[in-house]
Amino acid sequence: MASNMSLKTHVIIFTLALSLVFFVQGTLGGSITCENLEQETCAFAVSSSGKRCVLEKRVKRSGEEAYTCRTSEIEADKLKELIETDQCIKACGLDRKTLGISSDSLLDCRFTQKLCSPQCYESCPNVVDLYFNLAAAEGVFLPKLCEIQTNPRRVMSEQIRSSGFVAPGPVRPAKFLVAPIAAPAMAPY
Repeated sequence: MASNMSLKTHVIIFTLALSLVFFVQGTLGGSITCENLEQETCAFAVSSSGKRCVLEKRVKRSGEEAYTCRTSEIEADKLKELIETDQCIKACGLDRKTLGISSDSLLDCRFTQKLCSPQCYESCPNVVDLYFNLAAAEGVFLPKLCEIQTNPRRVMSEQIRSSGFVAPGPVRPAKFLVAPIAAPAMAPY
């Protein structure tokens, strides 16, 4: 009983501390506007309005390249005011200099292996939410894609069993009789 009280007390203290952090962040002007973010924090951030931030490159009149952070039309699922951690960027195989948001990276097996790794998939809900939605837009179910990445033999085995296709065992070689081949008779002149 005493240990349950202790656990409840810890939960209450944690909840109060977390509430205090959000309160202080809100009162100190902690709102995130994509256009105010630096290049190093833009990609994989979520604004206070819940829209995802994207890094864009443009060429100035002088020919010099400039990077700006913009608000995309893509909404994050239940996430607001978030700048992705460096740990998640590394664990998920991402790059802070990523331009735009695209599902193209899901075609790269090295990327999907990192995305589906426990270090990313279980610890970085913002990244997983983003790529879950990008995959869904392409008609792909991210958990199934991750299952294929992490255990391809089991997935193949399940697909074979569920399809009803059973590969036959080895075929015994047939015995052939060798008969001489005769050339056709020549037509008379």
